[in-house]
Amino acid sequence: MWARAIALAQQGGTPEMVGIYEAAEAVCEAHFGNTVAAKERARTALKFAKGRDVMYAAAFALQLSGEASQSERLAAELEKQFPEDTPVQFEYLPTLEALSALAHRAPADALERLQRAVPYDLAMPGTVFFAKFGGLYPAYVRGQAYLAAGRGEQAATEFRKVLDHRGIVLADPIGALAHLQIGRAYAVAGNRDKAKIAYQDFLTLWKDADADLPVVKQARTEYEKL
Repeated sequence: MWARAIALAQQGGTPEMVGIYEAAEAVCEAHFGNTVAAKERARTALKFAKGRDVMYAAAFALQLSGEASQSERLAAELEKQFPEDTPVQFEYLPTLEALSALAHRAPADALERLQRAVPYDLAMPGTVFFAKFGGLYPAYVRGQAYLAAGRGEQAATEFRKVLDHRGIVLADPIGALAHLQIGRAYAVAGNRDKAKIAYQDFLTLWKDADADLPVVKQARTEYEKL
């Protein structure tokens, strides 16, 4: 997805842009379930640059890929370096802290961490401007926290924010993944019919995706069990 942008940034001698594009690719791979590729991309991004947005994206990808300790170190560095930065304090850190809480199976803690992000749900973070990803991540992760807590209706409400604000989400994978998450939310809420429709929407959107893409394989398995 980002190969041409990365190549052009390298040719132009702009390591910060190489870093953000590599980090964007890492986040995409993490969403897809390609954890090995996500970790490799995140670490490559950090070799090129360690700006605010690169560190956030790398930390996000690493946390989703099971590298909690490295992700948490990056989050601590963000907090230290940017104590008065609005996106860091009210979007990036709450999202990373919530992901960490979810990794520790503490959805209530995740929801609490995301409270300070609520007024900024529709804000456009730096990652959106530079690499067209990261919009509505606090809401998306809040939906995951509600889902982990067994609160399906509240989860669906958060994921619908992603579908209702395409101009913020842009080409980010969560634009499609929100359908899958809504399907999961309705399944938890006991609404099988709505769940099936949401799963079908996701599988239709990604009907041309690689057959072995982990997130698609998982979605098909879940759909068949409805």
